[in-house]
Amino acid sequence: MILAGDLRKGSKLLFRNEPYIVLDFHLVKPGKGGTYARTKMKNLITGLTHEETFNSGEKLESPDLEYREVMYVYKDGDMYQFIDQESYEELSFSKKQLHEVADFLKEQQIYSVLNFNGKPIGVTAPNFMELKVIETVPGVRGDTAQGAANKPAKLETGITIQVPLFVVEGDILKVDTRDSSYIERIDKKK
Repeated sequence: MILAGDLRKGSKLLFRNEPYIVLDFHLVKPGKGGTYARTKMKNLITGLTHEETFNSGEKLESPDLEYREVMYVYKDGDMYQFIDQESYEELSFSKKQLHEVADFLKEQQIYSVLNFNGKPIGVTAPNFMELKVIETVPGVRGDTAQGAANKPAKLETGITIQVPLFVVEGDILKVDTRDSSYIERIDKKK
C-alpha cells in the first residue's frame, strides 16, 4: 500500500485494477480543507495518460509488477520473437506492443519485459546500445560555418539519428535509447 501523499514521479500504483506510473505529482495544501495530491498518470497497458486527484491520506495499492530479461531472437511475419533468459520460454509481441522500442530492436540483444499479474505488458530497451552506422553522407569541413555540426546517420536497426561530422559508415556508436541521441563513437569500423 502507498499513501497518496507519498507518491513521487515514477511511482507505480494500481488504479481501477490497472497499473499506472506517475508522470507528474503536486501536493496541494489549500487554506481550508485537507491536503491532496494532484497527479498525472500513464496507464502501463494502454499508454493513455490522465490526471487524477487523491486525498493525501488515501491508501493506494501497489501493482503486481515484475521485470524479466529477454533476448530478441527474430521477426516472424508481424510478430517479434523473444526468449526469456531464466525459463527459456518463447514470447511473441506485435509491432503495436513494441512501439517504444521498435527503433532499437537488434537480434541477440537483451531487453527488459514488464509483467503485470504474470502477463507481459511492455518491452524496454537498455538505456544505451552500441549500433553500427550503415548509411551517412560524408562530412564536409566547411559545413560548420552555418552552425550545422551534425549530420543524419542511419543505424543498423533502421533508425536515423543526428551524429557529428567525423562519423563515417561502419563506425560503431553508443546511442541513448531514451531520446535517440548520439553519445560517443565506440570504435572505428569493426
